[in-house]
Amino acid sequence: VQLQASGGGLVQAGGSLRLSCAASGSIFNIRSSGWYRQAPGKQRELVARIVTDGGSTNYADSVKGRFTISRDTAKNTVSLQMNSLKPEDTAVYYCNAVTFVAYWGQGTEVTVSS
Repeated sequence: VQLQASGGGLVQAGGSLRLSCAASGSIFNIRSSGWYRQAPGKQRELVARIVTDGGSTNYADSVKGRFTISRDTAKNTVSLQMNSLKPEDTAVYYCNAVTFVAYWGQGTEVTVSS
């Protein structure tokens, strides 16, 4: 599985960004997809995850109500809509897909200015 992330950038606090992750390869084995982030000096953390079978989602408490993860099966993409962004959302965001192993896309940087 290959993952290509896009959509990061610089935004002011309160603004919105949409990240997308395009999957290719053995995508039929993907059991779940997600977004993680890693801020400078911090560990990588789960932001949001969506299960392929059934579409159930889960979110980090810090983003609940502001971020929405979704998938487009026709386009083999998973997106993360981020609204009401805060400076503490600044991080490198990574998309992830799990089959029997975990696959990672390249990071995309999100910077939220105050």
